[in-house]
Amino acid sequence: MMEYDSEPIRGLPGNLPEGERILWQGAPDWRVFTRSALYGRWIAGYFALLALWSIASGGFGGALASVIAGFVTYGLLAGFAKLVEKTTVYTITNRRVVFRVGVALNKCINLPLQLIASADLRPLGGEHGDIALLTTERHGLGYLMLWPHARPFRFSKPQPMMRALPDAPEAAKILADACSAVVRTESARGAAMSGIKEAAA
Repeated sequence: MMEYDSEPIRGLPGNLPEGERILWQGAPDWRVFTRSALYGRWIAGYFALLALWSIASGGFGGALASVIAGFVTYGLLAGFAKLVEKTTVYTITNRRVVFRVGVALNKCINLPLQLIASADLRPLGGEHGDIALLTTERHGLGYLMLWPHARPFRFSKPQPMMRALPDAPEAAKILADACSAVVRTESARGAAMSGIKEAAA
């Protein structure tokens, strides 16, 4: 992980090394992000229940206050989601997954493909979805450092998550193919090294 001020390639802190190429790039959809990552519907429902309770109790002033508070709160969540959409770029290359995140300060998180044990797709309706990444080794990134780009409630072993993608199935397939290619390459390299050792013996 690193902080940086400029990016020669959108979403990346530096030029790609020789042999590395971008396979896919994307960002969260702020509307879906508000609903899924920030629990916008639950919060709106909470204020709606408060308003109904106030009406049932005869407190129309309280109901109006609840409605106004609900609109303000949801507006703040939507505003934050728009900032996340604007400042986030997820990148899949043939060697790694890169998270460029951070509303106040840009950060870059690099996850080599050979360290990704699995990628879990969570559909969110239509083509939208989240992709959580489980790594084979501890990456040293805390939950709060990753949030909101972290799988919910995985505090002890935080999992980086690409949130509210508008083309999640396509991104998941590209990632799966890229990881498979890395595994094949590593297997072929291991077999070649084994053959060299046997020949030398």
